[in-house]
Amino acid sequence: MESMISNYIIIVSISGVLSALLALFAFYRKTDFTGLNAFIISSAASAVYTFAFALELSGSSMEEIKFWIKLEYLGMPYIAPSSLLMIMHFVGLERLVSKKLLVLLYSVPLVSSVLVWTNDAHHLFYQSIYFREGAPTPLVDIVMGPWYIVQGSLTFGCMLAGMCLILWRWGRMRRAYLRQMLIIFVGQFLPALGAFLYLMDLTPYGMDPVPVVMSVTSALYIWAILSRGMLTAAPIARENLFESMRDGVLVTDLSDKLVDYNRAAAEMLQDLDASAIGRPLAQLFLPAGKEAVDYVMNSNPQDSDEQEIVWHIGTEIRYYQIRSSPVQKQGGHLAGRMIMLIDVTERTLLQEKLLQLATIDSLTGIYNRTHFMELSRQRLKEAAEAAAPFSIILLDIDFFKSINDRYGHQIGDMALQHVVGVCRLHVREEDVFGRYGGEEFVLSLPGTALKQAALISEQMRRDIEQSTFSTLTGAIRVTASFGVAEAFRHPISLEELLSEADHALYSSKGNGRNTVHLSSGSSITRFKPM
Repeated sequence: MESMISNYIIIVSISGVLSALLALFAFYRKTDFTGLNAFIISSAASAVYTFAFALELSGSSMEEIKFWIKLEYLGMPYIAPSSLLMIMHFVGLERLVSKKLLVLLYSVPLVSSVLVWTNDAHHLFYQSIYFREGAPTPLVDIVMGPWYIVQGSLTFGCMLAGMCLILWRWGRMRRAYLRQMLIIFVGQFLPALGAFLYLMDLTPYGMDPVPVVMSVTSALYIWAILSRGMLTAAPIARENLFESMRDGVLVTDLSDKLVDYNRAAAEMLQDLDASAIGRPLAQLFLPAGKEAVDYVMNSNPQDSDEQEIVWHIGTEIRYYQIRSSPVQKQGGHLAGRMIMLIDVTERTLLQEKLLQLATIDSLTGIYNRTHFMELSRQRLKEAAEAAAPFSIILLDIDFFKSINDRYGHQIGDMALQHVVGVCRLHVREEDVFGRYGGEEFVLSLPGTALKQAALISEQMRRDIEQSTFSTLTGAIRVTASFGVAEAFRHPISLEELLSEADHALYSSKGNGRNTVHLSSGSSITRFKPM
């Protein structure tokens, strides 16, 4: 029995050391966990309680044992309330921690400490303390006073409330924090179980097992702090931030399999739910289209990058900016990566609209003069570098002013759109088609010699002449005149080439209109198809 008591004292002393180390470690640990102070108080109170209990077991006289019991109550009553406060912060209920609650939770322990130290004067806490009969070493038993029951009720109530809060949040907690919650639950359950067995007189030799149990819970807390990131921040606060983000967030492991996601990501990805955990990211991106899958397959999880891709959601097309960054464990070891999906559809569509306004003629839907000049100047430069032919076609709707005067500007606009529609049938992908001004249009043809450009012009002229467009007043037919020039010499500027085409066009308009004239640099001739 004596050797058992000695071993018990050693274990309890170790428990005290662990609790003290835990309090010091938490005190010097800089984190944003708002419940850290409550955890420090709980650990420090546990250290006081367990050390004093070890000294109580080593006491040899009633006076000495009573003193150590008094010292125990400078720590023990404050453990459970502080643990409850820590759990409230942990599960995101810190808003309920008010001054009134603090007064309620700590007033009873404070009164208990005072009553224990003055118990001989009133016996409100212990009615009596006496040596256990037949014990080979001095051990004491007590007769509970009324305040002992109050303090015990508060202690069990706080531990039960803490366990209930953990169970309440368990189903809504993300997997990454479940181990932390389990450890905290065990830290509440084991001492509560030990205290209950002690009160029921079901422990070996009637000794209090709680200080020994605390060595286990303190060791678990230390392990959780060092390996699981416990006390870094309230998980619920992290979860709320994670879930409230408007941008989609996906977390993957080293093999690019899904580990976690938020609500916004579930709205962006089809069929993304809890069953998707563990599935390859490329498989999840498959419905979004080839561009999304290619991004996953070609990007490096160790690199931080950013890319904008087209995203298909059913029949809808959206635009997402994808930001990928590595996720690292403590020590800098790569654990996976985090991918943010930022919906930039509105911004992209606005940019496209602004680009269209800056480059496209709003009436006809072809390039405006400024953008035509930019693109054609670049095409001309490329043709000169490659020693390839390059031609320009200028066309003008005949008697357009008469159309406006006779039918009105609305019909005039319809005539412009009709001519553009006909000409577009002959425009190749590499050609640049633009509105040069008013009723005048221009077409640059890279890789096209003068004779071929003349044939294209003649086909356009004939199709315009032979087609009509419908109006409320009936079908209307228009014709157009053409001027064609080729860049025979290098270097030649686009403006010079346009000037030659304009001279050819002027010849067409001056010679009966509805014709095609060619500029060969030194002369202008009418084109006569074979």
